Amino acid sequence: MISAGDFRNGITIELDGNIFQIIEFQHVKPGKGAAFVRTKLKNIVNGGVVEKTFRPTEKCPQARIDRKEMQYLYEDGGLYNFMDTETYDQVALNADTVGDTLKFVKENEMVKVCSHNGNVFAIEPPLFVELEITDTEPGFKGDTATGATKPATVETGAQVSVPLFVNQGDKIKIDTRTGEYLSRA
Repeated sequence: MISAGDFRNGITIELDGNIFQIIEFQHVKPGKGAAFVRTKLKNIVNGGVVEKTFRPTEKCPQARIDRKEMQYLYEDGGLYNFMDTETYDQVALNADTVGDTLKFVKENEMVKVCSHNGNVFAIEPPLFVELEITDTEPGFKGDTATGATKPATVETGAQVSVPLFVNQGDKIKIDTRTGEYLSRA
């Protein structure tokens, strides 16, 4: 159990049968009346954000989230298969659970599988990946306007915006949280 007075960003709590992560919190001490804690909570299963106020003495059970490093094997008919590299146990997850988190992840790469009480609810890809450009328009000499970009397709099939000097066959580094081009690899 954790009291509302001890809330911090990133802590996960169980509330009304759901698991929430604290995105923001603020201790408020009005001139009149009792103090309270104003929070923004993100439901980690469906991604919804709610605002809720707590009395500082109110207690909530703290949720334990397990993050296990697993290898992404392959996609087969809407099921995504992952393997624990220590025990060789395999897990198949449906497209609803995975979402679009694997759009920058190649087969055989390591990802973190997040679960609560054995129920998998999310996949965390590596923060940065290096992928090869499979299709993009060629850049032309003289196209050097500052900050100009063009669309490109990487080897996983995802679309990214890249600078004009990047060509087909180049390896690039991508931030998986934002989908932004970082640099050539």
